[in-house]
Amino acid sequence: MSLSPRFIALLLACLISALTVAFLTFVEGVTTSMLFVVGLSSFAISFFLVLYAIELLVFREVNKMYKTIHQLKIRDFSISRKSIIKNTNPFKKLNDEIFVYVAKKQREIDELKRLEQFRREFLADVSHELKTPIFAAQGYIHTLIDGAVDDEKVRDKFLSKAAKSLDGLDALVKDLMALSQLETGEVKMNFSRIDLTHVIQEIFEQLEGITQSKNIDLSLKTPLSTPVWVKADPQRITQVISNLVENAVKYGNESGRVIVSLEEEKKHILVSVRDNGPGIPPEHLSRIFERFYRVEKSRSKDRGGTGLGLAIVKHILNAHKAKITVMSKVEKGTTFRFKLDRMD
Repeated sequence: MSLSPRFIALLLACLISALTVAFLTFVEGVTTSMLFVVGLSSFAISFFLVLYAIELLVFREVNKMYKTIHQLKIRDFSISRKSIIKNTNPFKKLNDEIFVYVAKKQREIDELKRLEQFRREFLADVSHELKTPIFAAQGYIHTLIDGAVDDEKVRDKFLSKAAKSLDGLDALVKDLMALSQLETGEVKMNFSRIDLTHVIQEIFEQLEGITQSKNIDLSLKTPLSTPVWVKADPQRITQVISNLVENAVKYGNESGRVIVSLEEEKKHILVSVRDNGPGIPPEHLSRIFERFYRVEKSRSKDRGGTGLGLAIVKHILNAHKAKITVMSKVEKGTTFRFKLDRMD
């Protein structure tokens, strides 16, 4: 039989009324009508008080707990901490505390699952990226060992290709180490006062060979009087701008242009690197700063790189307490932006 709040209240009210009438029968001078009135009134009062206590204070809150469990099952974590503080009902506070605790644990579980998935993907990516240059170099060297070393032209060609594969492997390992050190905080930024215009001009000179081969125009635009002083780690910020400019050149169109702009804000200098290349499709924009993520894997492989450059850029700028943003339109070009602290 189902024990509803009303049935429980009815039983308790009858028991209380019966006990009250039973005690009054031992009192002298109590008439039958008085016993009837007392019994009826004690029954009514007991019934409503017990019903209120059970219905409002217990059953409703227990039902809310079931609703809470349902919310947790469908991952609806829309409760605020303020509502818990305002509650005075201990059942409500218990219910909300359970909700918050379980919601917190569920988020932790989801984060652990995400990290586990990330670990699997990272190991798969690293294995794939390491396998390619190792197998390539291994193939060339074994071919030479099997007799091709006697042919001077073949030997020089294969040694050159093996060396190129090993250089790529070396670059990959170095980038992995750099990224790992940045993520764990092992690399400390050595901040100093540097001239951004001088840094950018040096990068343009270093990339002169590749820009001339693709007939790409590099230019610096700034309304500011030179030099432009900022607070940054010279080596790391050079790495950031160099990576962004080099990517713009590599993946840009032939006879295109790459513009680095410096804009003055109240406490910052806004740095923009813009190209008029093929652009990045919208579905890829949120992932381009992930390790090994490539928009077009086949084309990216052909153009070199480890797939870690933008991930390193993001971590370096995070260490500068700066955030990098990207805007892109297909066939229109891509713009990367970040801010650095000014130093007058």
